[in-house]
Amino acid sequence: MLTMADIQQADEQAAGGVAAATPAEKRADKQAARLARQIRSFASSHGGSAEGQLAHIGRGRTRIALVGANGEWGNLVADSYLAAKKATEQAGIALQDDFDGELAAKVRTGRYEWSRMAGLQLGGPANA
Repeated sequence: MLTMADIQQADEQAAGGVAAATPAEKRADKQAARLARQIRSFASSHGGSAEGQLAHIGRGRTRIALVGANGEWGNLVADSYLAAKKATEQAGIALQDDFDGELAAKVRTGRYEWSRMAGLQLGGPANA
């Protein structure tokens, strides 16, 4: 009788020693391709290039913070760190370890962001 280990070993040998992708890896690959297209679109719309930073935001999800060459910024959320990492690699953007210092200095904020940060104290839009 064949065990699961025997079947997996046979699959690996048939694939030339490379294990078949798990369903989680396949989902990460699919999401990474979609996110990479969005990252490339962001970069081309904001000065032709972008930098990013990955941050765990809970429940296994990862935020991809993007800063364009023109200082505009935005966020994308991936369902896993693996998908986020693959997306940034496919898009060809440089990743920073932290969102501070040099990367944070490149961010350009406008009136909208300042009013949202101040909230109702300065008459900014309500958090509805």
